[in-house]
Amino acid sequence: MAITRHSILLPLTLAVAATWLLGACQDEATPQAQVSLPVVSTQTLTQAAYYQHRQTYTGTIRSGNTTAIGFELAGKLDGLAVDSGDSVKAGQVLATLDTRLLLAEQQELKASLAQNQADLDLAQTTLARNLQLKQQGYVSAQTLDENQRQLNGLQAGKQRLLASLQVNRLKLDKSALLAPFDGKISKRHHNPSEVVALGSPVFTLIGATAPQAYIGVPVAVAQTLTQGQAIELTVAEQEFDASIAGISAEVDPVSRTVQLRVKLPLGAAVINGELAYLHYQQTIAQPGYWVPLAALTDGMRGLWNLYVLKAAEGDYLLERRDVDILYTSGDRAFIRGAIADDEAYVSQGLHKLVIGQRVKPVAAGTDLALSTEMTSR
Repeated sequence: MAITRHSILLPLTLAVAATWLLGACQDEATPQAQVSLPVVSTQTLTQAAYYQHRQTYTGTIRSGNTTAIGFELAGKLDGLAVDSGDSVKAGQVLATLDTRLLLAEQQELKASLAQNQADLDLAQTTLARNLQLKQQGYVSAQTLDENQRQLNGLQAGKQRLLASLQVNRLKLDKSALLAPFDGKISKRHHNPSEVVALGSPVFTLIGATAPQAYIGVPVAVAQTLTQGQAIELTVAEQEFDASIAGISAEVDPVSRTVQLRVKLPLGAAVINGELAYLHYQQTIAQPGYWVPLAALTDGMRGLWNLYVLKAAEGDYLLERRDVDILYTSGDRAFIRGAIADDEAYVSQGLHKLVIGQRVKPVAAGTDLALSTEMTSR
C-alpha cells in the first residue's frame, strides 16, 4: 500500500488539535487563587479615670437586747413558767426557786426578833427603875452603867436581826426570776427540779427591739464611714436600707477588723443569728480600661494578654499586649498596660487566633455565623 503525504499529515494535525483542546479545558477548570481571612469581633478601648470597687463584708444579726438571764442565788428550780419561743413582758415571772429553807429562816429570824424585843423592853424598864432609885441613893452609878450597856447591846442586836430579816426577804424576792424587758425566749437551759449554780443562765431572752447587725470591716474601710451613714444591707436575700449606729474604737485582735453596729429598719423580718452582708462600694482613682473577660488570655510573669488589631497593607494583623487586671466585676475586667485609647481589640474567640495572623474585624454584636470571608489576593 502506498503511503502518501496526506495520510501522514492528517494524524499529526489531529494530535496537535487534541493537545490544544486538552490544555484549554485544564485552563478553564483552574480557579483564581483565593485566601480565607477569619472574621473577629472587635471593640474599641475607652479610658476611664476611675473604677468602683464593690466589696461585701459578713456579720450577724443580734437584737439590741439579748441576754442570758438567771437567778442571783443558787438553789433548786421549783417551776418554769415559760419555754422556748414564748413571748414575755417586762416584769413577768419566768421561773421560781424552792423557797422552803428561806421561809424557815424567816420564821427563825422573826422569833429571834421577838425575843430580842422582850429583852429590850425589860432592859428599858430596869434602867428606868434604877434611875429613880439612884435619886434616892439606893443604886450605884456602876449599876446604871451596866444597865445602859445592856440596853445598847440589845438595841444593836435588834438592828442586826432586822437587817437579816431584810436580807431574807430580798432572797425570797430574788427566788422569782422576772423578765427584765419585753422579748421572746430563744432557749431554755435548765429543767424543773434541777439545782442551778449561782449566776447560771436559765433562759436566753431576745428583746423585742429593732434588730442590729454587727459586721467587721478593715480599718481602711472603717475610716471612710461615719455614724448615721446610710448603707446597703442584705439578709436572707432581703435588701434593707440600713444606717450605721456605731463604729468600734478598737481593732479585733483575731480578725483585725473594726466592728460596725448597723441599725435595721423597724419591723425588719430577720432572726437573731442570721448572716448579714454589707455591700460597700469604693471609688478608686486609677486610670484604666474596661474589657470583657473573654478578651483576655494568660500571659507570662503573672500578666495577661490582650489582642490588638494593627493596620498593615490593607489588612489587619494581631498584636499581643501585656496588661494587668486591677479589678473584675461580673464578666468585665478593669485593666491597664501597654494599650492606648481608641485602639481596637478582639473581644472574643481568642482560642482560634495566633499572633501575627491577618484577620477581618467586625464590630461587636455583628452576626458571626459566617466566621470567614473569601477575599481576592
